[in-house]
Amino acid sequence: MVNGQCADSIAGISLSTQHPAVSTISMTYEFIPLLPLVSFLILGLFGHWIKDNAHLVAVPAVLVSWLLSLLVFFDVAGGHQTSFPLYTWLTSGTLDIHIGFSIDRLTAVMLLLVTTVSSLVHIYTIGYMRGDPGYARFFSYIALFTFSMLMLVMADNLLQLFIFWEAVGLCSYLLIGHWYDRPAACAAATKAFIVNRVGDFGFMLGLLLVWYSFGSLDYQEMFARAHESAGDAINLLGPFGGIWDVSVLTVICILLFTGAIGKSAQVPLHVWLPDAMEGPTPISALIHAATMVTAGVFMVARLAPLYNLSPTAMTVVAITGGVTMVVGATIALTQTDIKRVVAYSTVSQLGYMVMACGLGAYASGMYHLLTHGAFKALLFLGCGSVIIALHHEQDMRRMGGLKNKLPVTYWTFVVGSLALAGFPLTSGFFSKDDLLISAWSSGPLGQVLTVLGLVTALMTAFYSFRLVFVTFWGPSHVDPHHVDHIHEPSSTMTIPLIILALLSIVTGYLGIPEFLGPMFETEAGGAAHEGGAAIGIMVAATCMGLLGIAGAYYVYVLNPSLPDRFAQRWQSLYRASLNKWYVDEAYNRTIVRPTFFAATELWKRVDVNVVDGAVNGVARAIAWGGWMLRLLQSGQTQHYALGMALGAVAIFTMFFFF
Repeated sequence: MVNGQCADSIAGISLSTQHPAVSTISMTYEFIPLLPLVSFLILGLFGHWIKDNAHLVAVPAVLVSWLLSLLVFFDVAGGHQTSFPLYTWLTSGTLDIHIGFSIDRLTAVMLLLVTTVSSLVHIYTIGYMRGDPGYARFFSYIALFTFSMLMLVMADNLLQLFIFWEAVGLCSYLLIGHWYDRPAACAAATKAFIVNRVGDFGFMLGLLLVWYSFGSLDYQEMFARAHESAGDAINLLGPFGGIWDVSVLTVICILLFTGAIGKSAQVPLHVWLPDAMEGPTPISALIHAATMVTAGVFMVARLAPLYNLSPTAMTVVAITGGVTMVVGATIALTQTDIKRVVAYSTVSQLGYMVMACGLGAYASGMYHLLTHGAFKALLFLGCGSVIIALHHEQDMRRMGGLKNKLPVTYWTFVVGSLALAGFPLTSGFFSKDDLLISAWSSGPLGQVLTVLGLVTALMTAFYSFRLVFVTFWGPSHVDPHHVDHIHEPSSTMTIPLIILALLSIVTGYLGIPEFLGPMFETEAGGAAHEGGAAIGIMVAATCMGLLGIAGAYYVYVLNPSLPDRFAQRWQSLYRASLNKWYVDEAYNRTIVRPTFFAATELWKRVDVNVVDGAVNGVARAIAWGGWMLRLLQSGQTQHYALGMALGAVAIFTMFFFF
């Protein structure tokens, strides 16, 4: 595996900021995140009065941000890259906490992705959420998310990245639980929030260790000092450790990666993402397909100079991505909820990206991240059109025969599925092949993972077109009451579908690996696109995709009874996939139930018996003492005189004898 321990391994990012060129549009940087923030503030404060006109505030703001991001992209492509502080919050000794921007190639790509998908989702939301009681609130939360994600990708220091990392997690919680009157939505939002906190706890520990080890959270200073202290080690078991010395960089990278495991839904913290489909479909496309879940991949790519210095951490990242890639695909094969199929596809594709980054193929991973953002947003929004047309029906078994009734949705959905399957000349074909070729060239581990990637490509093509054939082909299983009312949604929903369908093709021709390549001098497979191995992998990946599509056609069109026969014959395997390999059940038995049991026992034995017992005991003692003192107050003069006499005797006795 490429480990990148060369003297210039950090130059790919640092050189772009040490001597920044003067940009002709430098004043536009601040407005890219500022406009969505202003939109959020206006809708948050005055949404109660704006109501159904909320889109008139939110849509123009994000469209202008998109235009500015487009200008920044071309500006960066022309060689103008910079890094500068914007606002200093706190300075204490060597601690400098500030808001700053790092504008380089990686930032430019992410800005374009976030604002493009966010703009289209804003437009789509006009039709999808029209009439919803929380219409203005939904737009305000989307605007807040867009602001937070833009600040995350523009950050020039790790603390700012972490702050807005948490902010997008908050927005995810708010948007998943938008329909808070539904128990399932509330449970899904809570689950997403808690599972992400598990990963973010490790991220926070890594953040603290970075500060303790390097004395700075600024990217450039952090990278330079990390390179200087690459050989430093710590003992995980303290004085009892003996041989347990581990590289500081390895510990830092793995701790930071735990945050990415949660945010980018990697095994074993992937369980929150499919449940998040309880939220409105536009937010599934924006947060859980194209932007927020890619934050973990972005973070690993941004911190490439750190990861390149730790082969162990790189191996952990690569294996985690490979496992997630396979697990997500195997679960997607059997799901019946139309959005959950696409959700588990997202889990699998995120595994591809993480695997590529772990093998040193950062540019290839980011390339697939970009193309995936287009076709996966398209698939989610296509699902939304179907759901709206069928009066919020999401079970694929109650669909079928929709291709003539929803022609725009159908053909755009086919384009998205072809891109996901890696069909030739689509964006997924170019990015997935580039990723697999780079992985193969990285070494033995990469070759093993490439084989798994090819097998996963077969499954991906199969479940992608299973989705197409079951939903749009064959006889109709739609509720008879709704059949006559099925029609294409409004233009505010179909236009974004058409644009995303075009992007699902043209983004493959952007040459992103060549654009990002100079940032990552240790890029695996720099010359891997030449030779027989590269051609062989391209041919194999294409064959896998075509075989998967043909297999889905054979099973779900020519032999529609075959899935039921398979489910009966391979019942255990089918149920395991249908029940998501029982990961949630395992968590429930090993973590949730024991936690509830321990909490209940602590409440009974400590809270009730000790804490409440002590408080109630003090109260009973005071009551008993008052009752005893009450006996002394008889109201008879002779008793008081006797008491005074006894008191006087006691005083004189103490005076004379003591």
